[in-house]
Amino acid sequence: MSRIVRVEIDDSAAPPATPEMEQERRVAIFDLIEDNSFIIPGRDGQPAPEGPFVMDLSIREGRLVFDVQSETAEKVAEFHLSLGPFRQVVKDYFQICQSYFDAVKRLPPAQIEAIDMARRGIHNEGARTLQERLENKAELDIDTARRLFTLICALIPQS
Repeated sequence: MSRIVRVEIDDSAAPPATPEMEQERRVAIFDLIEDNSFIIPGRDGQPAPEGPFVMDLSIREGRLVFDVQSETAEKVAEFHLSLGPFRQVVKDYFQICQSYFDAVKRLPPAQIEAIDMARRGIHNEGARTLQERLENKAELDIDTARRLFTLICALIPQS
């Protein structure tokens, strides 16, 4: 049961999401809850905490915070990650998403497909960055990382 069963997002510090981004967030949460792998390794000779887990995502004091609890609200772990490594990939992701949403309205399918492939590539880059930043803190597969990256994008303010 090393999996996430509920995700809460504190986006009070983030700008309002566009309808498209709001839809992506709903889909990411649904897909994440349906299928994910999230393992917190044991530390200091202690066994690995068992799930299922509840995760709260937020930005606090300029850092990305993963607050992980058991279903019974016992603290399991809390990770604070610098936003720096995410800023450029999130910016690139927002730009390509905007291009994709615009393309869907007016471009032929071949051009939409090319933009979507680029969007997926940037999304994968963000997921790999997340996996690297969580190394030795949590183990997650690429699909879980992709879905969490989508949720992180909802939290990081765009300038």
